[in-house]
Amino acid sequence: MDLFCICGLYLAILYVSLSLVYLVRKHKSRDGTDINLPPGRMGWPVIGETLDFLMAASRGTPWKFIRDRTLWYSTDVFRTSLLGENIAVFCGASGNKFLFSSENKYVTSWWPSSMKKITHFPENAENSSKERSSSSTKTRSIILDFLKPEALQHCIPIMDSMAREHLEADWAPYDKVRAFPLLKKYTFALASRLFMNIQDPEQASRLADPFALVSAGLVSVPINFPGTAFNKAIQGGKSIRGELLSIVKKRRKEVMEGKDTAARDLLSRMLLSEDENGKPVMKETEIVNVIIGKLIAGHDSTSTAITFVVKYLAEYPDIYEKVLKEQMEIARRKGPDELLNWEDIKKMRYSWMVACEAMRLCPSGQGAFRQAITDFTYNGFTIPKGWKTYWTVHSTHKDPRYFPNPEKFDPSRFDGSGPAPFTFVPFGGGPRMCPGKEFARVQILVFMHNVVTKFRLKKVIPDEKIIYSPNPVPASGLPIRIEPSI
Repeated sequence: MDLFCICGLYLAILYVSLSLVYLVRKHKSRDGTDINLPPGRMGWPVIGETLDFLMAASRGTPWKFIRDRTLWYSTDVFRTSLLGENIAVFCGASGNKFLFSSENKYVTSWWPSSMKKITHFPENAENSSKERSSSSTKTRSIILDFLKPEALQHCIPIMDSMAREHLEADWAPYDKVRAFPLLKKYTFALASRLFMNIQDPEQASRLADPFALVSAGLVSVPINFPGTAFNKAIQGGKSIRGELLSIVKKRRKEVMEGKDTAARDLLSRMLLSEDENGKPVMKETEIVNVIIGKLIAGHDSTSTAITFVVKYLAEYPDIYEKVLKEQMEIARRKGPDELLNWEDIKKMRYSWMVACEAMRLCPSGQGAFRQAITDFTYNGFTIPKGWKTYWTVHSTHKDPRYFPNPEKFDPSRFDGSGPAPFTFVPFGGGPRMCPGKEFARVQILVFMHNVVTKFRLKKVIPDEKIIYSPNPVPASGLPIRIEPSI
């Protein structure tokens, strides 16, 4: 037997041995006693079922990973291993309700290592000091204050004017556009304006390019090797952090010189916020972390949501006509140069139903992780302390128990009282519900108003493939043929 065969046999034996140790270890508690884990399998050592999870997303069927395992194991909760972690996946409305109501009782926030290394998100609350916890509470208060409806009212005219400018400059000169990259550009420019008052297109572009690398590598295998998505995201993160830090330092100087006292954008609010002793609540590096997080939520997710609203408006002329009718009624009551306001947004009821149905079928966020802070039991199964939990939109959004004929695009699902609680969860739920939900709603509706009152839309590729990386992306960028709406 040659050396190659001997080495191959040795590695095979070693791998099988590691596999057996791995499988046995996952079925034992820390004191060595048997515990009743949720049904499921952990996959291969170290990588677990991560490749299956990512492959399902790349094929455009992320729900298949969840649906298959609910059929094989349990419709309530099953176990797996993703990104090197033991995971309990909670399913259905009851699973969502349990996790959303268990914050700081059974579970706490947790981010995969790839996200933490790229974005510098803080570690979970269990490992945080009281000082950091207090700072996080104050930071969240600043963000919630910026995103509350009263504050958003000041953002609506800016959103409206920027949507008009974007459509005129990047859509109107053409009869066909690729909607997805244009909407990424628009929403990033808008987020940069509202969060940091950046009005220079070149400066926004310098931020947008490395940010695209960050977004692409957020949920990836954390292998820092040149050419991998993770490595590109690390490099993009360094670039964007350096640019943002210089912006923060410049703005702090302006604040200290009294040149920026309006505090309308998020950056000024964070810089001006002080504790009871008159000291700044946030360090410059913490402000950069928050801005990166808000750009991910306020740009990446919203651009995806608007993209799929455009997709379905182009795909269903009858729904487009209903949205157009609603938006034209609003437009007729306004002067030619009069911008949208809060009262106009409140009248866009059917348009929001359309947006919700688009987010049901193609949700921007796929779910979120938590970490168990104590052993707890759910439906007779034990989730050990230290395990990670995961809730996902795919366990309810396309489940016929909650949404009959789930593949059909039907905005009327959101009429009246709408879907049952904990079934429609594009923004999560509980204390960790996305604080930017109302911000996203306004942004989506303002763009819908402008695009339908200006253009009629028709898909160029009727059956364009959708891939997930991790958010849904039209494979060809959603080419749309446009013509004047009236």
